[in-house]
Amino acid sequence: MQLDTFLALITLAFTAAWTPGPNNALVANSAVNFGFQRTIPHILGIALGFSLMMFIVGFFLAQIFAESTLLREVLRWGGAALLLWVAWKVANSGGIGTVSGEPRPFSFLEAAGFQWINPKGWSMAIAVTTQFVSGNAPLNSALIVAGVFVVAGLGSATSWALAGQAITRWVNSELRLRMFNYTMGGLIAACVILLFLD
Repeated sequence: MQLDTFLALITLAFTAAWTPGPNNALVANSAVNFGFQRTIPHILGIALGFSLMMFIVGFFLAQIFAESTLLREVLRWGGAALLLWVAWKVANSGGIGTVSGEPRPFSFLEAAGFQWINPKGWSMAIAVTTQFVSGNAPLNSALIVAGVFVVAGLGSATSWALAGQAITRWVNSELRLRMFNYTMGGLIAACVILLFLD
């Protein structure tokens, strides 16, 4: 990968990772509701899960997704529906429930798996891999893209979680916590709507 292409990839990755979206809203919400320590598996799941998705899409699936409008639309609408469900869960319970219904933070595997239903994630994975994964060296370029997104994802998710932790003092009553959860749930739902307006 040439230097100018690599710099463009870094700029895109960090911009995409730091802008508000479902992952960032969820990780901030998790830090407010469960603390930074319990949010670490969620942070790692985002960074590593999305990067793995980026690698798989770039190396194995880019051509299939580029050619199949039906597959892209099914994933887009299915992901949007699941994301709206997650937004509702965040707004109403402050976390994902266990079998007993108690709120809890995402586990590493849940956060990594969430990447596969996140419409923003799919849009990014398809757009980035078609631009930056070279047909001449698909393995090398897919690994570079995934590596850049690991760094961007770790930095972004950690920062959003720390921001969530920082406002925990403000969210010191049941009413304020409920308002914060509604706001985060609304932000996730708004991200879904904005993705469909693009």
